[in-house]
Amino acid sequence: YGVNATGEAVYLDFKSAIDRYGKEQAKLNHISNPTAKQVYDLGKAIVEAKYGNLFQMYEKIVDENPYETPMMIYPATHYTMGGVWVDYNLMTTVDGLYCIGEANFSDHGANRLGASALMQGLADGYFVLPYTIGDYLSNDIRTGKISTETPEFDEAENEVKERIDFFIKNKGAHSVDYYHKKLGKIMWEKCGMARNEKGLKEAMVEIKALREDFWKNVNVPGAANEMNPELEKAGRVADFLELGELFAKDALNRNESCGGHFREESAEIDGPQKGEAKRNDKDFAYVSAWEYKGEPAEAVLHKEELEFNDIELKQRSYK
Repeated sequence: YGVNATGEAVYLDFKSAIDRYGKEQAKLNHISNPTAKQVYDLGKAIVEAKYGNLFQMYEKIVDENPYETPMMIYPATHYTMGGVWVDYNLMTTVDGLYCIGEANFSDHGANRLGASALMQGLADGYFVLPYTIGDYLSNDIRTGKISTETPEFDEAENEVKERIDFFIKNKGAHSVDYYHKKLGKIMWEKCGMARNEKGLKEAMVEIKALREDFWKNVNVPGAANEMNPELEKAGRVADFLELGELFAKDALNRNESCGGHFREESAEIDGPQKGEAKRNDKDFAYVSAWEYKGEPAEAVLHKEELEFNDIELKQRSYK
């Protein structure tokens, strides 16, 4: 049921790991009948060598010793995201569109967790992009000035102006954060690591209702022609409210368990893998590309078939 005031955190207890490492180290050091303190000290030293900096940061934040008190952790967005294809320059299949960090599945961060994902962001940002994006943009030096006197530019500019004008003038009852948090709760509870048909259908209905209320009752303080982070946030949350419903629609369509996404209707029923995620590569070996039609629920599915020539598809098992 979760711990602390939110009920959304869980405990990560290193007690058994410290005890196990301590006993192993005692054997290696030929210590017969080690005391409890010796086992603890030896085990703690091993854990400290592995995670010491993370434990220090945690203790500074919550003022608790994680070696002795279970840590409160929160499964975050890492668990519900995938990654788009990029080449070695980090460019997607769309010419000129780059994707960096956790959002791609490049050379690092395959497990999408913590320091590994952070390392990918650092590597992409420090060592790859300074050379690849610059190289790509160098070809545009000769392009010359691009005219804005086109119907397409006018349409885009007017659309942005109308949206900004709406946010500033609409004096609703709720802040942008109010809608952001409500959307996050729906996504976490019904479109997270474990999802089912009933919850996903409910999520689509709830997100649509939340989006409609957003466009009636959102309140954005400040002005348009100044540094206004709330205005920027409003535009992003407006996008999230559409993407959230599309995520639920996509998850509803993919009736299989794959990667870190567990569809409760798709699990092994019996045998040694009972309860494990059950993949369906026969029907779902494709990337879903959804075509926008004005409403997320009306999006049209286009399938980009996946071909695996050099590797064998296998079902993930934690047993």
